[in-house]
Amino acid sequence: MSIARRTVLAAGAAVALAPSVRAASNAARFSMHFAPHEGSFASRGGLLEQIAFAADQGFTAWEDNDARKRPVAEQEAMAKALSARGMTMGVFVANPPQWAASRPVLGGNDESEREGFLADVRASVEVAKRLDAKWMTVVPGFLDKRLPLDIQTGRVIDAMRRAGDILEPHGLVLVMEPLNTRTDHPGMFMQTVAQGYAVAKGANSPSVKVLADLYHEQIQSGNLIPTMGACWDEIAYIQVGDNPGRKEPGTGEVSYTNVVRWLRGQKYAGVIGMEHGNSLAGRVGEERLIAAYREIDRP
Repeated sequence: MSIARRTVLAAGAAVALAPSVRAASNAARFSMHFAPHEGSFASRGGLLEQIAFAADQGFTAWEDNDARKRPVAEQEAMAKALSARGMTMGVFVANPPQWAASRPVLGGNDESEREGFLADVRASVEVAKRLDAKWMTVVPGFLDKRLPLDIQTGRVIDAMRRAGDILEPHGLVLVMEPLNTRTDHPGMFMQTVAQGYAVAKGANSPSVKVLADLYHEQIQSGNLIPTMGACWDEIAYIQVGDNPGRKEPGTGEVSYTNVVRWLRGQKYAGVIGMEHGNSLAGRVGEERLIAAYREIDRP
């Protein structure tokens, strides 16, 4: 084949490839660190393919509740993929609750429950280092209906303070997640951001903070922006999801445009976890998801 012929073919191939290349490389980066998760873009392939696709759409963070359960090699591959794309790793769950058994009960009389929780926190340090993650989610357990709430609160504060002592030398942050009891998780100890604030104040550690999941908070208490404002010095991480339905912004009652505007006004530079499903299946749902976050990301 002549050099001229090869040149023409190469030029044609470049033209054919150019639109897809431009679409990937020129997608505007989101101004806020919205973090999808595995399943957000399920049609694009497995975990690493979804991370690559998210980066190409302008997302700058990722979160993975189940990261601790993954094989070490998969954790390392995920960390490498995020680093290559300049993406921040968000939370993973440090103490997976035993939902069927209503465990752990960190405020109860059984000290072994608290020791087991602290063992989970210790084991999560190496996971966090492997993932280059700063934050880990903990669920502060279930209520013991036989004990006064004040006693349980004191014991949970003590457990969180001890967890902070484990994490502080490593520069890691445990973020306690309040969960709603009205729709999804009856019987939980920590139910509101305000309650998390009180426990974080009691623990008095830079490594013990609150994860404000605004889906749960909307169900349990509402009043999102004033609540975040009052508790802001103890909030280290945000997650979102609309209500009802726990899908992307714009499918429910929460004005996430106003929430994001407020967060920007607070100069929040942390991760905003997309802790919800897609309202539509397949690629149509994925496109709608991206569009929803473009809408609320406007200055």
